[in-house]
Amino acid sequence: MENKINNEKDIKQALPKKDSTTFAEFGTTGLNKWGGDVYEEFLTNLRWPRAAKVYKEMSSNDPVVTAILLCARQLIRKVTWTVKPASDKRADKKAAEFLDSCRLDMSMTWEDLVDEIISYFEYGWSFHEIVYKKRMGYQKETSKNSKFDDGYIGWRKIAGRSQESWAKWSFSADDGNVDGLYQDVDNRQIFIPIEKGLLFRTTAARGNPEGKSFLRGAYRPWYFKKHIEEIEGIGIERDLAGLPVLKTPENVDIWDTENPKARQAKIASETLVRSIRRDKNEGVVLPFGWELQLLASGSSRQFDTSTIINRYDQRIAITLLADIVMLGADKVGSFALANVKKSLLAAALDAQVQSTVSIFNRYAIPRLFALNPFVGLSGLPELQASSVESPDLKDLGDYIQKLSGSKMPLFPNVNLEDYLLTVANLPKPTEEERVKQDKLREAGLAPKEADKEEDNNSKKEDDK
Repeated sequence: MENKINNEKDIKQALPKKDSTTFAEFGTTGLNKWGGDVYEEFLTNLRWPRAAKVYKEMSSNDPVVTAILLCARQLIRKVTWTVKPASDKRADKKAAEFLDSCRLDMSMTWEDLVDEIISYFEYGWSFHEIVYKKRMGYQKETSKNSKFDDGYIGWRKIAGRSQESWAKWSFSADDGNVDGLYQDVDNRQIFIPIEKGLLFRTTAARGNPEGKSFLRGAYRPWYFKKHIEEIEGIGIERDLAGLPVLKTPENVDIWDTENPKARQAKIASETLVRSIRRDKNEGVVLPFGWELQLLASGSSRQFDTSTIINRYDQRIAITLLADIVMLGADKVGSFALANVKKSLLAAALDAQVQSTVSIFNRYAIPRLFALNPFVGLSGLPELQASSVESPDLKDLGDYIQKLSGSKMPLFPNVNLEDYLLTVANLPKPTEEERVKQDKLREAGLAPKEADKEEDNNSKKEDDK
């Protein structure tokens, strides 16, 4: 009894006092920002807005980065999106159907929206503005068109706002959180409040709205690789065309800085040797006495640039957890290693897909239902996404067989049956077929026996 009393006293003493400091926030996230700019990045070239140009060049020009991003985008396009009701109540199911109809009634397809959202893979973040519409059926204005005329308010579009049009962030003076974004449009700045937007990012560390681009770790190998390829191209051209050497006549001194004509001749000579190229327009016109030679390089290089570039390609792929794209490039690698790397990439993509789902469930869906009065809900419906990687059918079949062998009741189970058919890309039964199957189960008949019974009944009717 004394211990109980002491514990209650301890609890009361541990509780915060109800004064002005109880609900106050004293510290900050420590985000390095000034005004509307964030200074977490120590490389100035990778701070916004410069970062947009760098990441765009990396994702557009580098074949390894392009292949990895394309692989990620196509894998995510295979994801199946569904809506889960809060319960089996009729009102909750109706709310789930409404949410799913809004998802499929936008001016853009859901797959295109997801593809635009995951641009934060390259840039670290993506900002989307929610635009609503009243569902009044067919309208002359295409933007206001709807498949439904129930009068509810749905999503017209969840439009992406280009990272390259970013001007600055707006931070709340109260808690330092992001409360909007300024966008440069036609030489003017437009403010988009966070209440109208959805911010997707790779990481929320320190509350940084810019996240961290997946290409950030690949920047250094990409930078060296880019310059080595440029030097390699120049070297190949010089080896094929030769090193141009221009000889002046004995009585011409182009190094005389006091003579204007000599300086002009020197500039013209340097321009000439720099601009020599082997193409269809090649040719040189020289004054009398001048001589042009092309020196061929007879020595081999000390470095194998292909090996160096391949090393940087490997590092780029490793930083993106996608070095599976490099398997076989050097005629090395096994199926087992490929499966491990594929699973690692799929797990990383699954995490990002679930992060996207969380943003919709936490912000977009509550805002949508705040505009539409649904009575009797036990909770809001939630968006769900399947895994990026489909399970191996052989392994799945063995697993189900072992469960069945251990006498675990698996069937009938509509959700399990639908999942197995979806994984195998097989058609799902219609509602009529499901009702028929339920009746057969209740009668204790197998499908073949039921077919025989139907044939016998039809023969008897024909005889009559």
